[in-house]
Amino acid sequence: MYDDKKIFTDLKKLSKTGSTNQEDLFKLLKKYSKTISVFDLMAGSILLKDDVQHVQQRYREEFLNVYINCYITIIKDIKDNKRIYDEILDIGEFNNFIDLLEKQFEDNRANERRKSKNESRIPLTYVLSSLYANFILKEPIHPVGTPFPGGLKVELIDGVYYCPIKELQSLNPHAVCQLCMAEQTEK
Repeated sequence: MYDDKKIFTDLKKLSKTGSTNQEDLFKLLKKYSKTISVFDLMAGSILLKDDVQHVQQRYREEFLNVYINCYITIIKDIKDNKRIYDEILDIGEFNNFIDLLEKQFEDNRANERRKSKNESRIPLTYVLSSLYANFILKEPIHPVGTPFPGGLKVELIDGVYYCPIKELQSLNPHAVCQLCMAEQTEK
């Protein structure tokens, strides 16, 4: 069994190096993505399906398609991506992101322990995908097309990402939305 929590020790070490760049972060994400097997992804997909039973029926299938596709695709993309990334990271933003992700990771682990005795790799994949989207790809954490109630979706318009729930979720101290690059969808 892997110690998925160790990623936070590695991320904090990385942030203390002085001028952390995207490539250093990407190498770390790649290292951890290689610990996630196809079986971990399948088990995670099943858990995601169980977790969205509360989502309204008319949104559930589209929601699942976006999340499961993103869940599987982003780990594969991290593993297979051969690009070189050279931008310097904003260390303050990076540290805030790490702190929030670590709290979410612990909350997700505690939630899983209440539900079953087996821990999935979902919390780690969430950490990897959030960091990859925000700091490497420079994209919002919820991918374009993510559906929300009311028929609203995350959109890309003229090079700007818009999210219909950004303002609402920015009030949630546990949501990474407050650190996401997407702008609030105009009303």
